[in-house]
Amino acid sequence: MQQISDSELEIMKIIWENPQEVTLFPYIMEELAARGKPCQKNTLIVLLSRLMNKEFLKAKRIGRRNEYTALVSETEYQTTQTKNFLDKVYEGNVKELVSNLISGDLLTDEEYKELKKLLEKGKEE
Repeated sequence: MQQISDSELEIMKIIWENPQEVTLFPYIMEELAARGKPCQKNTLIVLLSRLMNKEFLKAKRIGRRNEYTALVSETEYQTTQTKNFLDKVYEGNVKELVSNLISGDLLTDEEYKELKKLLEKGKEE
């Protein structure tokens, strides 16, 4: 899976969060503006085109408009990016990552409890 830019990721988040099966161009424009990240029409066209070239999206032309559908799920993207980060920063060592999250005070008490439950649950299975 190819890397995507922060701007492309913002577009993908809008598409992933859209309750509709397909996402229309005006919806993306409106959501970007609502998130305080307005985008020029031509810029958005270029970003959508890049996402299609990277095989994150497909577009179906209906009359004068495109309907965009995600080809990569948010979970697939997160899993790939987490693995890449883990390999790059921690040389694949999950224990070091978790240790850093805990010792670096990067987890709230609630997140720590949830993580502990997940680890214990995984142990049981």
